[in-house]
Amino acid sequence: MSAPAEISASEAKAEAWHGVITASLLHDLPQVPPPSVGEIRGRLAHPGLDSVLRCWQARGADGEVAAVAGVRLFTSPGMEDVAELALHVRPADRDRGLGGALLAAAAGACRDGGRRTLLCAVPAGTAAEAFFLRHGFKQVLTVRHLVLAMDGVHRAWLEELVGAGRDGYELVRWRGTVPDRHAAALARAKAAMADMPLGELDLGTQGWSAARVREMAEVIARRGDVLLTAAAVHGAEIAGYTEVVIPGGSQPRARQYDTAVVPAHRGHGLGVWVKAEMLRWLHDAYPGVREVEADNAEQNGPMLAVNEQLGLRHERDTHEYQLRL
Repeated sequence: MSAPAEISASEAKAEAWHGVITASLLHDLPQVPPPSVGEIRGRLAHPGLDSVLRCWQARGADGEVAAVAGVRLFTSPGMEDVAELALHVRPADRDRGLGGALLAAAAGACRDGGRRTLLCAVPAGTAAEAFFLRHGFKQVLTVRHLVLAMDGVHRAWLEELVGAGRDGYELVRWRGTVPDRHAAALARAKAAMADMPLGELDLGTQGWSAARVREMAEVIARRGDVLLTAAAVHGAEIAGYTEVVIPGGSQPRARQYDTAVVPAHRGHGLGVWVKAEMLRWLHDAYPGVREVEADNAEQNGPMLAVNEQLGLRHERDTHEYQLRL
């Protein structure tokens, strides 16, 4: 066993990190497809918009990398006090102090950097929950993960949902970066996510601009992922939208990103409408996508109802843990 060593994200070997992360996830979440090496490489190189990544790793008795930790330090105004942790230990090397040593190093770096809150998403019902509670974290939110099997979605049903239309609204969609004519409107629509129920989760505050929504899409593209957006337009405004990311552009499980309906336009069924259009697009243009995974806070009843109406079914829960630094 070795003491944790901090390394730069560029020094982290994607293949070694992939081995640890895959072993950890297959043990804790055997029903979830693990990420590819390319996905891990993309996450290390491009951790996300307005953030920097610090990395630590520790080696096992065999001399191989056995445990890894990455802390994403947010840099945008309103989020400078928040950091997000991802920590994985090979199952065979657990209960040997590696996880605790990595956590101590990461939390210490966050404290030294003036961070107020350290967040970590933990699979519900796993030993990791006891680990984080033992180290002073508090469970603050339950996230429900729902999955839709695309082979169970009838194309004619989607056509019926989309074709019903909404008076005064038009469906538009784009791949990758938002078209210039919709950029400012998308930024305003993203601000609608501010009222998403988050319990006690401390995410700080996040502002959006046309430039920022473009930058978000560029980060996703640099990772090698494909970003798809379907939106309901009302005049010059985006009244609601949904985003799906296909990891690596070809992975069989796509991931739901944001879905939001602007408060002034709620009550018209726009959430179902834009998501049905997204599923129709995936059905027609991306036959390699066999599943779509969405996650919603347990308290977000309206969006859970939308997803369940479209056929998504509960797969598992994640608990968000928070440490006050």
